Amino acid sequence: MTVRSLGVRAAAIAIALAATAVRASASDYDRHVVFDNSVAPDAYYWGSGSLVAPSSLALAGGKLPVDAGPCVSPPNCLRLSWQSRRGGDWRVTLGLRKHWGGLDYAGDTLSFWAYAEQEIPADASPLVYVTDQRGEGSPAIRLLGDRLSLSPRTWTRIRLPFQSFVGLFESTRDVRFDPRHLASITILQGLDDDVARTLRIDEIRIDDAPVATDTEAPAVPGTPAARGFDRHVELSWPASADTDLLHYRIYRAESGRSFVPIGIQKPGRQRYVDFLGASGRAASYRLTAVDVNDNESAPSPAVQAATRALSDDEMLTMVQEANFRYYWDGAHPNAGMALEIQPGDEHLVALGASGFGIMALLVGAERGFVTRDAAADRLVKILRFLAKADRFHGVWPHFLDGRTGKAVAYFGPYDDGGDLVETAFLMQGLLAARKYFTRDNPDEREIVTTVTSFWRSVEWDWYRKSPDSEVLYWHWSPRHGFKIGHPLIGWNETMIVYLLAIASPTHGVPASMYHSGWAGQSPLAVQYRRNWSRTTEGDHYVNGKTYDGVRLDVGVPSELFFTHFSFMGFDPRGRRDSYANYFDNNRAIARIHHAYAVANPRRHKGYGDDTWGRSAGVNAGSGRPTPDGDNGTITSHAALASFPYTPEESMKALRHYYRDLGDRLWGIYGFRDGFNLTEDWFEDVYMGLNQAPTVVMIENHRTGLPWKLFMSNPEVDPALEAIGFRRE
Repeated sequence: MTVRSLGVRAAAIAIALAATAVRASASDYDRHVVFDNSVAPDAYYWGSGSLVAPSSLALAGGKLPVDAGPCVSPPNCLRLSWQSRRGGDWRVTLGLRKHWGGLDYAGDTLSFWAYAEQEIPADASPLVYVTDQRGEGSPAIRLLGDRLSLSPRTWTRIRLPFQSFVGLFESTRDVRFDPRHLASITILQGLDDDVARTLRIDEIRIDDAPVATDTEAPAVPGTPAARGFDRHVELSWPASADTDLLHYRIYRAESGRSFVPIGIQKPGRQRYVDFLGASGRAASYRLTAVDVNDNESAPSPAVQAATRALSDDEMLTMVQEANFRYYWDGAHPNAGMALEIQPGDEHLVALGASGFGIMALLVGAERGFVTRDAAADRLVKILRFLAKADRFHGVWPHFLDGRTGKAVAYFGPYDDGGDLVETAFLMQGLLAARKYFTRDNPDEREIVTTVTSFWRSVEWDWYRKSPDSEVLYWHWSPRHGFKIGHPLIGWNETMIVYLLAIASPTHGVPASMYHSGWAGQSPLAVQYRRNWSRTTEGDHYVNGKTYDGVRLDVGVPSELFFTHFSFMGFDPRGRRDSYANYFDNNRAIARIHHAYAVANPRRHKGYGDDTWGRSAGVNAGSGRPTPDGDNGTITSHAALASFPYTPEESMKALRHYYRDLGDRLWGIYGFRDGFNLTEDWFEDVYMGLNQAPTVVMIENHRTGLPWKLFMSNPEVDPALEAIGFRRE
């Protein structure tokens, strides 16, 4: 096979790879593939259209329709149906999905596959132009390029070099369109031939124009493994070593019928979920490898699997295992830690998400998702990376570069130092791990020793800003000091910071800071809460009001992650401080969320008894159970991580999300981040902060293991007693 990686000319890359070959990755794919599939089966969320009569254009809710194919990259493609008439106009704009890693596209040519049942002559071709992120647009050219026609009933690759996007005459200024920052592709009416036409469009890519002919197929993929669950079959297979791999293509056969393509998977991901939609269905599977020149390998050996009805308990395990894999399969290869978001920046390691992931690792080892030895080995890798990473008075930053361990100032130049909240989330996980890995072997001894060293070296007291400060502060930078100046004042996700700071054996803060900082009544504390909530309710920490028939002792109805992040290790059951029993308070917030969804004051599609829970996430709006900021988005983990508080309501949500919405919501790392049925929108990313709470809080509901581990650290109970927690 000609050695060529995506977006680099074959001749040059062949020389570069002669010494060392690098496997194609998901990030390589994302640098080149603009469209492959729509998560929603009816309309492409990112493709909007407009029409002026008497022309006609088929739209689905204002969006470009999706076609079930057959397509080049199954399971679907785009369907453009139009009729261009004199005096009318139509156009569709494909907005590019946001890539959370901020990747630049690479290539000099826009290409796509096109299919029409009837021939489309050049004069009947729609027009197309492109726009970059700065709003710089190109002139419009024929969608078919320099072709005389599009042949009928055959998929044809159309290539449009960016340099061909020129008009008949020069503009009044230079066009500075930058294809690296492509933002949208607009297809619009051409000549008014008054003929109804339909065009399927698939696999839109940005590549360099090929300079050599490669007709050699990739190597045959290894034999996949197949596992059947309640409604889906999961496939996994060995990674391909081919450097010019575009994607894997998955085939299914049922009831003795022929194999048909049903989906694709990016390079670097060796799992695929086939959602069959019912129990008791059997199927055979095989897969091929497709390279960047569209050469397809011979198929792998076939495997068989069948779905089977699962009990509620088995479904809980299924969800935990799938979410766990975000931190196992999807971990950074050098750091072993969790990435902030996937797909996203492949080197942006998140500290808080990694702390949650470490707690998920303990669950994974205990439930046999991986062996205990493998889990210990992974944690040793993480600890050795953390030991060399940037720290600021013992405190890690929010983000690290997984290759170097250097701080990444992701949110801005002042965010280049320690992040006390993310460090607390990490230490919560590490302290739980210290009590799990207690066997007398080299790895587990190293874990205990290293975690204890980290624990003793975090200078919680430094983040007081001054010796007489009544609050802790979120950030400190060696260049900018406490410039951000964000105080840690509850009610929010940061309670664990105060618990650990007070419990610290070496750099502790007075227990009184829990009351002056976290639960403070000072003018600063009151104003902080008002700024966040825009209400006087709960502005003195305590509340006591009733919402949807539910009394709330502390805080206001808030995002549900407030009830998860600090309580993955800290067990609030059967104890209270001067203000509340936090298990009861968290349960009240979850019940308020459920009641809000049932009441559904904004009349959003889908809200109800089995579709509830708002929290932080992609496109989540405010994340609160209030009409303001409620954009109709449900965050998947919100109800699922609330199992300890609302087991019946959370189980209803799990069954519905999986059995009714699973074909759009379930993927290789479990439930995707969120969805909005009003907009027919399903997020195709997973977030590091959101996948693990589902694993850990379900386990706390089932066995209490994470709670038991964290609470067994000898420093915890004395800190709680000093604060004033008492048993009920």
